[in-house]
Amino acid sequence: MRIHVDRAVCDNNGRCVFAAPDVFSFDDDEELVYDPAPPREAAGAVTRAAADCPLRAITVEGARE
Repeated sequence: MRIHVDRAVCDNNGRCVFAAPDVFSFDDDEELVYDPAPPREAAGAVTRAAADCPLRAITVEGARE
C-alpha cells in the first residue's frame, strides 16, 4: 500500500490523524507527517482517513482490508 498527500491541497485539518493515528500525525510545526508505505494492517484506518479528508488530498494505492 502506498499513500500520497497532495500538499498543495491539504490544509492540515487533522481528520486523517484521528482516523489513522499510527500513520498520520503532526510534527512540532503542526505540519502533517505520514508513513507513505504503512503496513497492510493499517489498510482499514488509512482508507477511512482518505474518505474522511474533506479536501480529498489523500490518495491510497493498493489498500485491501
